[in-house]
Amino acid sequence: MNYSEAITYLYSSRPPFHMVGGAAYKPGLENTLRLMAHLGNPHEKLRAVHVAGTNGKGSTSHLIAAVLQAAGYKVGLYTSPHLVSLTERIRINGTPIPEEVVARFITENKAFLDETQPSFFETMTAMAFAYFVSQQVDIAVVEVGLGGRLDSTNVLTPLLSVITNIGMDHTEFLGNTLTKIAREKAGIMKPHVPCVIGETHPQTMNVFLDRARECVILGDGPETTDCRIWFADQCGYMRTRRLREAPECELKGIYQEHNLQTAYVAMQVLRNYGALNIQHSAIRKGFAHVCSMTGLRGRWETLREQPLVLCDTGHNSHGLQYVARQLRELPHPHIWIVFGMVNDKDTDVVMRLMPAAEKYHYIFTTPNTTRARTAEEMKEMWGIGVAVDKPQDAFAYALEHAAPEDAIFIGGSNYLVGDAIPYFAH
Repeated sequence: MNYSEAITYLYSSRPPFHMVGGAAYKPGLENTLRLMAHLGNPHEKLRAVHVAGTNGKGSTSHLIAAVLQAAGYKVGLYTSPHLVSLTERIRINGTPIPEEVVARFITENKAFLDETQPSFFETMTAMAFAYFVSQQVDIAVVEVGLGGRLDSTNVLTPLLSVITNIGMDHTEFLGNTLTKIAREKAGIMKPHVPCVIGETHPQTMNVFLDRARECVILGDGPETTDCRIWFADQCGYMRTRRLREAPECELKGIYQEHNLQTAYVAMQVLRNYGALNIQHSAIRKGFAHVCSMTGLRGRWETLREQPLVLCDTGHNSHGLQYVARQLRELPHPHIWIVFGMVNDKDTDVVMRLMPAAEKYHYIFTTPNTTRARTAEEMKEMWGIGVAVDKPQDAFAYALEHAAPEDAIFIGGSNYLVGDAIPYFAH
């Protein structure tokens, strides 16, 4: 089986969440544990950092991975979803997993996969952990797929758990209140494992404190006398003089301030409790070169200069509130917004957040997924703009109408960003 055949098998036999939504979601760890046992339990051989959260967990994972790389470690990085190629999900020191390794994993394990019928994400998680162990990484940074407690990555017992923030997303699976969602994400907290919480909120802080107390009770031994939980936005590390003098972070979105704070506190905890040698020079280098070191794309990224073309993967109200604020700060005379969303997001809330002044021109399009809201549906809901069904045609429309001094923004969906990156690479 070659790479193309392996991908066809994966997508046809177990379609991923980003293609079919809830039909791909298999909560619980039973399948993953069976896969791990079949592969020799690679999850037990990994030193890892486990990162959950509603938004920012991808950026925070890449920031942590970049710093660890800069500190001299061989770092595995597992994130989702991918934007262009499936191999983006599994990286070592920024290099994606080779296509032939993907093909070999599927070929060698196909009989077991057919028998156990794991989800796409469960299969990718097993592939990532097995690959990291085979390549003898020093540490893996692992992003949760959805939620935390029942996510397949939660078979890990990491050196450190990180929860970036809590927002209203995937409510059909995680609950319809911040408290319920926080409980699901707090499920990655474990006895003997320190935890960093990125952003505090009155409705969720007690959830994390309660879970930390549970971990003390569940654990055994002197390590559990301290629940070891840090709230990053209350620690003040980012106000230190040394970090203010650090080179500018390669990530340009204003929302990255929270992720930088979280990653920075995580580095302090890893150094103090994970016995890792992380010098401040590594933090400076990792933050300054996170995209080039890890391959991170689509975070307030510039795709073209004239007209300025920007894209961002923010896709729910919690993330898009920062995108909307940054769009309002753009000085360009006209801003063309190519926008699309999927049908399980809080579109009505997003509509109220996004800028609506005369200089903003909306071009609604249909993301490449069966979960997409159509361009016409979006136009009708918002009562403004034009509808251009195919993303590539929407990009072309924006380029045709934008003057050199204007700006174009592409967002609302990971899928649009995934289409925009190769389109503007030509």
